[in-house]
Amino acid sequence: MEHILFGAAYYDEYMPYDRIETDMQMMKKAGMNVIRIAESTWSTLEPQDGIFDFAHLDRMLDAAEKYDIHVIVGTPSYAIPTWLAKKSDTILAITNSGKEIYGHRQNMDITDPTYLKYTERVIRALMEHIKGRDCIIGYQLDNETKHYNTAGAHAQELFVSYLKEQFPSLDKFNLEFGLDYWSNRVNNWADFPDIRGTINGSLAAEYEKFKRLLVTNFLHWQSDIVREYKKPKQFITQNFDFEWHDYSYGLQPDVNQFAAVQCMDIAGCDIYHPSQDDLTGAEISFCGSIARGLRKDNYLILETEAQGNLEWLPYPGQLCMQAYSHLACGADSVMYWHWHSIHNSLESYWKGVLSHDFSENPTYLEACKLGHELQEYGSHLLHLKKKNQAAIMVSNDSLTGMRMFPLKSHGDSSYNDVVRWLSDSLYRLNIEFDVIDSTETDLAQYRLIAVPALYSASEDVLIRLNDYVAAGGHLIATFKSGFSNEHLKIYSDMQPHILKDCCGIHYSQFTAPKNVRLEGKGILSACTGTATDWMELVIPDTATTLFSYVHPYWGKYSAVTYNHYGKGSACYIGCLFENATLDSLIAHLAKDMELMRPDFQFPLILHKGINQFGKQIRYYFNYSGESHSFVYDAADGTSLLEQQAVAQDSEITLQAWDYKIIESDY
Repeated sequence: MEHILFGAAYYDEYMPYDRIETDMQMMKKAGMNVIRIAESTWSTLEPQDGIFDFAHLDRMLDAAEKYDIHVIVGTPSYAIPTWLAKKSDTILAITNSGKEIYGHRQNMDITDPTYLKYTERVIRALMEHIKGRDCIIGYQLDNETKHYNTAGAHAQELFVSYLKEQFPSLDKFNLEFGLDYWSNRVNNWADFPDIRGTINGSLAAEYEKFKRLLVTNFLHWQSDIVREYKKPKQFITQNFDFEWHDYSYGLQPDVNQFAAVQCMDIAGCDIYHPSQDDLTGAEISFCGSIARGLRKDNYLILETEAQGNLEWLPYPGQLCMQAYSHLACGADSVMYWHWHSIHNSLESYWKGVLSHDFSENPTYLEACKLGHELQEYGSHLLHLKKKNQAAIMVSNDSLTGMRMFPLKSHGDSSYNDVVRWLSDSLYRLNIEFDVIDSTETDLAQYRLIAVPALYSASEDVLIRLNDYVAAGGHLIATFKSGFSNEHLKIYSDMQPHILKDCCGIHYSQFTAPKNVRLEGKGILSACTGTATDWMELVIPDTATTLFSYVHPYWGKYSAVTYNHYGKGSACYIGCLFENATLDSLIAHLAKDMELMRPDFQFPLILHKGINQFGKQIRYYFNYSGESHSFVYDAADGTSLLEQQAVAQDSEITLQAWDYKIIESDY
């Protein structure tokens, strides 16, 4: 790509009347240069079995060519037409809740041979029809693809084959998964029970892992088909999404994105986030770091909000601020769902760039301002390369494990809550980080690796972390790390398995804290807190206690420890506690670990990187409704959007919801 992609999803099929010329003209006025089309319109492309109608598609491509707008075409596989649902009793997915009923999207079994046959046919028909179009720059595989909890007969047959390949010996299989418990032992593969009834957490987690593999295989299968038709300069991507907490929140439970992305040329994602007074930039930063980490490169924002949900209508200036927040994390595009507000169906009140009356509005006019700025200065912001000194290690297997065995017997805390607890603290302290998978082998590139609740990990992963510390790295590990292996089989020695060496601690008991306070030691003596949800009764061996429990019975145990091991160090956090206390702890550790960070913290946030001209780009954001000042401590530079000189050591004031982008030589 030679410029930042700026645009929106556009569907001529959704329009209440013909206005495609007007829409293209309004997009050009806004400086938009790309639209996403087709991925949700199978029933229009193929209204009846084998009867294809490309009229809407051709209208959009013709208009895009006329107005010099790029197009990303999605394969229409994620929302099946009514006639296809009736082709076979096995197309609609069977889940733990029974058989799906037609109506909502993504209700099919992605392993079903009949579904796959018709999906391949429509993809090939689409690609044959459009392969000569010059306006198409790339293809999106499906849409926010998942496994949809498929547990039909065919999927379960595939699962048994998957297990047989891993475990040729049934005795080893039964031992690894502990199936002698409650007489769940499988003595013949032909007797393998319906997975939906299992009470074995290890086996249930393995099926979750298998379902993630189904998604990887499905996307790779589609990619292979598209590659038969696409031109060399056209890319393949996918709009990965994230665990949803009324907005994009954490690692996606249903997809191993690090594996699925390998069939793509560039990672893409959909990031939605709070706005107005709740805009913090944290979701943009964390989810963007996941997307950037998938291929260790720049990525595409294929969907984000313009007006969005009821609570998300941006304050004046926030639309631009949000867009630059994405670019500051390494995105090469900003695309909105949707161009206009939809007049029917489920997403009628998910507001687009335009509202239901299609007229210019403050959000559209701000998009025009943004589009013109990107045309003028976008080349300085494109392909931002980030070299971060910290990383957060994530694990789909640990996420599944903590779903099976949560922090509290009756609570809502999840793996992603622990991840965000740790990552949000780094964010508030302006310690930029990458997100890496637990399979990552090149750990030495980071000065700090934070490991939240690595509940499920092979010994290879744990040895790698232990060796990383011994070689000079710095580790922050939380409770529930090093607890079970890759099949959720709990390690049978002192916890945390293997990590007890670098952390210099051990424990054998844990509980739910009640009226347990924390008390800081030494330089942290002014810091206090309260243990919540989960606490491990940590015993230091060679480690120093940073926080102890204040309790008549648990007071002899440590809550947080710090240990020097080899050339590096490791901090172990044995319980959850308040954000402010965590910030104080990590700020102290950052100083000891010689992590570079600015003198200010949230709501002032700094993102930086190197642009394609070798210049340093620094984004400064004020995520608050009050003005804040800071001292610019880098080399003399230029504030890009104002084209004003900025001197080193000058004081800069950012007004409410304000930002500044400064380019300098270093």
